[in-house]
Amino acid sequence: MGPDGSLGGWYGKGCRTFSLAPGQYRYLAFDENSQGGWAMAPGNSIPIDSDGAYASTWGEFDFGSSINLGWSRFGVSAIAAQNAGLKVQGMKICDVITHICSFITRNAGFVYNAYTNTLINDRDIGGKLAPGPARLSVTVDYDTQN
Repeated sequence: MGPDGSLGGWYGKGCRTFSLAPGQYRYLAFDENSQGGWAMAPGNSIPIDSDGAYASTWGEFDFGSSINLGWSRFGVSAIAAQNAGLKVQGMKICDVITHICSFITRNAGFVYNAYTNTLINDRDIGGKLAPGPARLSVTVDYDTQN
């Protein structure tokens, strides 16, 4: 969603933006049956592709989905960055209770339970959580050293 409530948020009109300093934390809360995603990249803006869409590593979620009987899902994707020929930034998303994770290291050096442009049609990637509260921890600029 974009700031005006339309589905154009992925085209340079994100509904919320913020920067993180190294070691800084940010907490966000979402209601059940919420779906969304975020893009991240170093600097002051998110790279875009030739169509104007964000083209970076992104995370996505579906919390307490009514269509999926209350289950939640999450995952990391490098598809947009790879398809645009841009550098893949590392990102790690983990459920803090079950320790189920999805991650991609810098430059897609190692991919675990996450989407790349070669796995675009695999619908069984990412974290799947039973109904109930979901608590995710996200590490940006992730690499195996951090």
